[in-house]
Amino acid sequence: MASQDDTTGRKAVIHEGAAVMWEDLPGHFLGAYSKLLVRPENESARIIDFRVSCYQPKGYVAPHTHKIQEQVYHILSGEGLMETDGARQVVRENTTIFIPPGVEHALYNTGNTDLTFIVVTAPPEDE
Repeated sequence: MASQDDTTGRKAVIHEGAAVMWEDLPGHFLGAYSKLLVRPENESARIIDFRVSCYQPKGYVAPHTHKIQEQVYHILSGEGLMETDGARQVVRENTTIFIPPGVEHALYNTGNTDLTFIVVTAPPEDE
């Protein structure tokens, strides 16, 4: 559902979650999938990327950094390990993590159930 903003030509969008497909993204392994809900490519968002991710047990994203992007992760369910600059910390439901640019990070599902979380990234594209 969308409504037009008469001054900018941009639209507000409401997603039904089932309408967006799970994607297997580069750098994500062993059953790590994301729904890319709001991005410049699909909603003309200019400054954010908003997604829901689900990592099956043993699923993970490999250690990586972003040159200019900031990220916020919010864990909805499950348990895992967030690695930042080589240090690991247990994360679980209602944990929020902020990753500034240049910090190497990775996320691993170490539990027996799916690890489901939100990721907000700004800006949407890295240099």
